[in-house]
Amino acid sequence: MPTTPLTPTETRRLLEELELRPSRKLGQNFLIDGNIVAKSLALAEVAPDEDVIEVGPGLGTLTRALLTAGARVHAIERDSRLCSFLRDHLAPAFPDRLFLREDDAVEQPLANFRPAETGEFKIVANLPYAISTPWMDAVLKGDRLPVRMVLMLQRETAERFAADIGTRETGAITLFLQAAFTVERGHRVPRSCFHPQPDVDSFLLNLKRKTRPHRFSPETRTLVRRCFGQRRKQIASLLRKFAPEPATIAWLDRLNAAGLSGRARPEAIPLALWQELDRLMT
Repeated sequence: MPTTPLTPTETRRLLEELELRPSRKLGQNFLIDGNIVAKSLALAEVAPDEDVIEVGPGLGTLTRALLTAGARVHAIERDSRLCSFLRDHLAPAFPDRLFLREDDAVEQPLANFRPAETGEFKIVANLPYAISTPWMDAVLKGDRLPVRMVLMLQRETAERFAADIGTRETGAITLFLQAAFTVERGHRVPRSCFHPQPDVDSFLLNLKRKTRPHRFSPETRTLVRRCFGQRRKQIASLLRKFAPEPATIAWLDRLNAAGLSGRARPEAIPLALWQELDRLMT
């Protein structure tokens, strides 16, 4: 297997050997630009002996770079043919540092990795676009959060995750993500960096865990999703419909004190006030 990122010609050849036609459903667009691979590692500040989770390793271009940098890579791949290829061609070179699992990343967002109580880990991945939001939601609901995530996403998804709270692009996932992570400088990735080329451009989203990340309770998560599901309605009417009365009364008082009113729409509410509602709900 090549030690450098695969060229378009090498990628096509390997896919033909595997008799694998890239699946749009599985988001199989293979990275062929070595500069983007290097950028991913640089943004993630990957260092030797770190645990790194990778989702959708595909033909192993990013995987090999992570392993060469000295990381222990916990990778999850749904396609059995790609798993077999990686076990045969990449795993033997890194027997103690590549841990590959064939499974659904939404069901196993951390590739079945079990971090130690005091251990840290990172996630560096070219995410299949179709699972980006449910996978992110699963990570944010998990017991442990990575110290950093560098994720290749469809540009529109990255913009929604990183949206300024208070704008129309704000959604429930924006709140859950930015309560726990700070959005740092990322990198735009043109569609020409992949084979086959996707229909849209991509973006490397760079996320650093906050010193004191906030984790919304399951009850508040459900409430927030319901509110954003009816985002044209006023927040007071939504809370009276979906939230307990004591929490609603107390929170609307704090909303007024912050210079807003019950007529505000969900996307206009600052993150700090949503976190305050979470504390009132629990």
